[in-house]
Amino acid sequence: MANVIARPRRVLSGMRPTGKLHLGHYHGVLKNWVRLQSEYECFFFVADWHALTTHYEDPGVIAENVWEMVIDWLACGVNPNLAHLFIQSRVPEHAELHLLLSMVTPLGWLERVPTFKDQQLQLRDRDLATYGFLGYPLLQSADVLIYKATDVPVGEDQVAHLELTREVARRFNHIYGVEPDFAEKAEEAARKMGKKNARLYFDLRRRYQERGEREALEVAHALLEEQANITMADRERLFGYLDGSSREILPEPEVLLTPAAKMPGLDGRKMSKSYSNTIGLREPPEEVERKLRTMPTDPARVRRIDPGNPEKCPVWEFHRIYSDDKTREWVWQGCTTAGIGCLDCKRPIIDAVEAELAPIRAHALEYQEDPERVRTLIAEGCEAARDEARETLAEVRAAMGLDYR
Repeated sequence: MANVIARPRRVLSGMRPTGKLHLGHYHGVLKNWVRLQSEYECFFFVADWHALTTHYEDPGVIAENVWEMVIDWLACGVNPNLAHLFIQSRVPEHAELHLLLSMVTPLGWLERVPTFKDQQLQLRDRDLATYGFLGYPLLQSADVLIYKATDVPVGEDQVAHLELTREVARRFNHIYGVEPDFAEKAEEAARKMGKKNARLYFDLRRRYQERGEREALEVAHALLEEQANITMADRERLFGYLDGSSREILPEPEVLLTPAAKMPGLDGRKMSKSYSNTIGLREPPEEVERKLRTMPTDPARVRRIDPGNPEKCPVWEFHRIYSDDKTREWVWQGCTTAGIGCLDCKRPIIDAVEAELAPIRAHALEYQEDPERVRTLIAEGCEAARDEARETLAEVRAAMGLDYR
């Protein structure tokens, strides 16, 4: 089945509300969201059901963090006028699609997802021998497929999850995309476009099938997207009929590979609350300065007069992110010759981090003081998300024979 359907590019991404957001989230996810919302139609959601897969025994953590996380999103520049912001559990269609997809998803597909065993090892203090934890990659698939997302931003460690989503969509389409009298229905749908467009469609289809002309396929896709007088179901039939296969009910999403998160923690490891090495997005300035001033440095610099090696110092990783070439040159020279002390080296970082966090704190305070505004924005986003989800689920139900009365 052709996978290059020329539908509008749509991005789906979510975050679990399991703790306060920090600079790692900002540099690893939120800055990317702010960029994507200007380039794609975006759906960003609070993944509260996903949080339950590992925190089901402590639901208070989720309730406490949902609204705080949304405030952080808004304070960082995620714009509800450019993207749909919603809470997963307020769009119950996610759960129904998850259930329906579970009917056709082989158990072995879930067991082989690499992060399944990795997470069990990392979270040994939690009982993860549950169906919810085993099935969360399929719930992720439902999250993506319910909106027919074309692109999903993921890091390299999440590519396997998206490949599962593609396989699930492919299997679903294979089982349910072949309708009785499919060719007749597709040809009837083509005639609804008018004689001229129908003739062009059939010519493009013939050129693609007989000669393999990729350009003809792309032109046909564009032609179908322009048609306002055919239903979504007919459009999907015509997409499938182009290569003589079947109707594509659930499109296969593409990987939108995001750069690896560059934000190091205070100890040089990846910034993570598990390592207690984070700087929160709304931490007071004095606490941020205290944390940065007490960061470990090159262990070779026991005394002020000892030269150091920036490559062995966690502070240098912060300079890679926050400092310009001139400052980094000054740090390198001063450290390797003992011309500056470690507190001198940290001062530009303290100032740069504070300059980054100050506007985030200020914007967050505005939303904290007007919680009803935040709830209204999310309610509107949830309704917009449900409208899209209902359409997809209606197609899925019909394909599975569940639209009887």
